Amino acid sequence: MNKAIQLAILISCISILSAESNVTIEVNTEQNATVIKAEKIKKQLETQIKKEQKFAKEQRFYQGEEYDLSAHEVDLSTLDSIPLIEPDYDFDMDDVYD
Repeated sequence: MNKAIQLAILISCISILSAESNVTIEVNTEQNATVIKAEKIKKQLETQIKKEQKFAKEQRFYQGEEYDLSAHEVDLSTLDSIPLIEPDYDFDMDDVYD
């Protein structure tokens, strides 16, 4: 009977120690997961900042505020001398398939 009690105490101690080690392993994995998640967020933030800078540079070009394009404007009075070309609405495709 004495050996049975000692065996029961030994088994309970081993189970308690293994449970504590599992808890520490879970805490370590959670900490590693949060560190990895923080690194991913930081990397995504850096890429987004680069995209924003590129977008700002492109918008400055597309808006054309820094460029003087008045030399390339078309005089509307010269457009009156160009004859209007009427569209040809002949869509007869019979001769194509012959």
